[in-house]
Amino acid sequence: MAAVMIQGCGSDVGKSVIVAGLCRLFTNRGYRVRPFKPQNMSNNAAVTADGGEIGRAQALQAIACRTPPTVDMNPVLLKPQSDVGAQVIVRGQMKGTQQARDYQSRKAEMLGVVMECFRRLEAEGDLVIVEGAGSPAETNLRQGDIANMGFAREANVPVVLIGDIDRGHVIAALVGAHTVLEPEDRAMIRGFLINKFRGDPSLFKDGRTEITARTGWPDLGMIPWLAAVRKLPAEDAVVLDPAAPTEPRRRVKIVAPLFSRIANFDDFDPLLAEPEVAFTFIKPGTPLPGDADLVVLPGTKATRADLAFLRAQGWDIDLAAHVRRGGHVLGICGGFQMLGRSVADPGGIEGPAGESEGLGLLDVSTVLTGEKTLRPVSGRLAAAGAPFDGYEMHVGRTDGADLTRPFLHLGDAPDGAISRDGRIAGTYVHGLFSRGEARAALLAPFNVTSNERDHTHVVDALLDEIANELANALDIEALAAIAGLKAR
Repeated sequence: MAAVMIQGCGSDVGKSVIVAGLCRLFTNRGYRVRPFKPQNMSNNAAVTADGGEIGRAQALQAIACRTPPTVDMNPVLLKPQSDVGAQVIVRGQMKGTQQARDYQSRKAEMLGVVMECFRRLEAEGDLVIVEGAGSPAETNLRQGDIANMGFAREANVPVVLIGDIDRGHVIAALVGAHTVLEPEDRAMIRGFLINKFRGDPSLFKDGRTEITARTGWPDLGMIPWLAAVRKLPAEDAVVLDPAAPTEPRRRVKIVAPLFSRIANFDDFDPLLAEPEVAFTFIKPGTPLPGDADLVVLPGTKATRADLAFLRAQGWDIDLAAHVRRGGHVLGICGGFQMLGRSVADPGGIEGPAGESEGLGLLDVSTVLTGEKTLRPVSGRLAAAGAPFDGYEMHVGRTDGADLTRPFLHLGDAPDGAISRDGRIAGTYVHGLFSRGEARAALLAPFNVTSNERDHTHVVDALLDEIANELANALDIEALAAIAGLKAR
C-alpha cells in the first residue's frame, strides 16, 4: 500500500486543499485513494454514513476520492469550545471535553486508535494521502505527537513539506523547519513544494534553488494561486472574509453574525454562488446592517457562550430592530436554540453549567444533554414542499408551542419551528441550501430567481479544476514515487 503525508510550515498554508486536489488527481487516474488526517482541530465538521463526525476537510477529501466519508479518515477531532478547552471526538464519537494542557499530556494515548484507522484505510485501496496539522517545526509539541512526525515515523510514511509564499519568508520557513527538526524527523521529508504563488514563476526560480541547496530536499513544484479554493468549504473560520458584497444588482441581502465559536459555516457556501444574493458574515464589533432582508444565526460549538457573545456585540438589539422592521430570521442548530426562550446546560456539556435567557423570538426552550445526534437526513420544506438533503449534528432537546409549526419534514417526523407570523424560523438541519430545489424555495419569498444548481455538482467541478492545476504545477511522477505508488 502506498502512502504520502502532506505537512506544512504552518496552519492555513493549503494542506487540506492540496490533499483534496491530489486525491482527485490520482482518483481520476484510476487509483483507489483514501484521505487521512490523524488529528484535526476544527468546528467545521461533517456527519459520516457510519454514524460519526469528522473534520469537514476530510469529508471534502473523501468526495475528491469519490468514496463515502468514514470515521477512520479523521480518528481524532478536537472541537474548540473555549480558548483553552475542546470537545474530544474519537472515531466519530464524543468522548468528553479536555483542557488543552490535559490533552497535550494524554494525546500519545490516541496513537493506537490512529494507527488502527490508518491500517484499515491502507487495506481499502492503492494510496492513502495523509494531511498533517499545523507544522512539524512546532518542536515544543513534538513529545507524544500524533499529528505530524510522530505519526509519520510510527507509520513509516514519507513526508512532503509545503511552504506558503503568499505569507512571505517562505525560504526562511522551509529552511528553518530543516534546521529545528531532529535528524530522525528531518529524514522523513522527501521533498518540498511552494503554494499560493502569484505572478511570473520564473521570478522565484533562484529561491527554489536556494531552498534545495540549504536543505537537500527535492523541489516538487510550485502551485499558483488557485481561485477555485475560495469556492470550496473552508476548514477554519479564520479564513472567512467578512467584506460585504456591493453589487447593486443583487436582489436580497442575507447576513450572518460571525460567532466566536461558529461551526459548520460552509452551510452558506451555496448562497455565495447565487447571482442575486448578497451574502456576508458580519464581524464582531460591527452592527447587523439595517437593510438586511434575512439574518441567519449559524451553528456554534458553544450555544450559551456565543449567545453571550452575541449580546456583547449588541447584535440582540440589532436583531430586535430587524424584526420590528419586518425582517426575517433563520436559526440553524445552535442559532435555532438561541432563538428560543431559554437554553439550559445543567450538566455543563458545552461549558459551565447553568441556564441562559434566549432571544425570545420563538416559543421554544432547549436543554442540552450528553447524547449527541449525528445523522444524515433528507426530507421536504414544510411550507414549499421542496426536497432537501442535509445532516444533524447537535446536543440538546428543544420543546415548545412553536414546534407545532415545523420548518421541515424529515419523512414523517417534523423538525424545527416557525413563528406565528411566519418570519422567524429555526431548524437543527445543516446543509439546507445545498440542493438547488430547496435553495430556490427558500429564496423565492424574497423574489429571487435561483440558479438552482446542486452545490455538490459545483464542488465536484472545482475539485477537477484543482486536480488539473496540480497536474500542471507539480512533479506528479516524483510524488508518486515518494509515496511508493506503482505505475499503471
